[in-house]
Amino acid sequence: MSATATPLRPQRGSAAEAAGSPLLLGHGRMPRVLAGTALAVLAAVWLLPFVWAVATSLQSEQDVATPGLSPLKGALTTDAYRQILERGNVTVWAFNSLLVAGLVTLITVAVSTLAAYGFSRGTFRGRRTLLAVTVAAIMVPPQLLVVPLFEQMLLFDLVDTYAAVILPQVVAPMTVFVLKRFFDGVPRELEDAARTDGASEFRVFLSIVLPLSRPIVAAVAIFVFIGAWNNFMWPFIVTNDPDLMTLPVGLATVKDAYGVQYAQSMASALLAALPLLVVFLLFQRRIVSSVATTGLGGS
Repeated sequence: MSATATPLRPQRGSAAEAAGSPLLLGHGRMPRVLAGTALAVLAAVWLLPFVWAVATSLQSEQDVATPGLSPLKGALTTDAYRQILERGNVTVWAFNSLLVAGLVTLITVAVSTLAAYGFSRGTFRGRRTLLAVTVAAIMVPPQLLVVPLFEQMLLFDLVDTYAAVILPQVVAPMTVFVLKRFFDGVPRELEDAARTDGASEFRVFLSIVLPLSRPIVAAVAIFVFIGAWNNFMWPFIVTNDPDLMTLPVGLATVKDAYGVQYAQSMASALLAALPLLVVFLLFQRRIVSSVATTGLGGS
């Protein structure tokens, strides 16, 4: 054998992995072009209903009723939006939705984080039983709770109040379970060090656990806010006063005497979704990074 050993030839897989090259699609320009084309097609398919809704809302009812597959069948007009804004109190409904969704998010996150921390770190009697009940509550359809919740609101004389709209929505067993699973992975050594320095349990929760859990808390808050904003059934049942209606409920009451008006229906849906679209555009990076970090996209 030769005294001078020949250097080993690096493997292509490891070199490509170190360089960050796409291993799944292969190397070269063609895989990137195919991937970009596939993503563009999927984006177009996903955006097609939204584009169709915008086009329908910007036409007259006569043009929308005209047979044909083209989304644009006549001149563009904003009559549908004008009629909705004239017949409905959109400003008040939007404020109610913002208030309800904001308070539901704040209370839900506060209660769920405390409950999840108790399940994750607590050693009290009945902990396993209570956790099992919480997990079982996830499988209960919300529709089954409408009648008992409404009877409770009647009993406490809360119908047609903000409290009636907000309080039943702050109970979120899924949120508690997701946060509990995340808290289980937080290193306990950091908490033990804080307790050694004399920190109380609540201080440990606020100063150690919550800062380390910002990605999951942000992701949970985003999903709770979206769910509270889009919630139609419960606010529709528990409110009769137009000044207390949320935006989805209020827009649903703006009906025309001539039956279903498709342009107005599309305009109402877009007005209800517009604030969420603005929130997503403003906090796009935070939303994507939170979902990617916590893995909630597939849960």
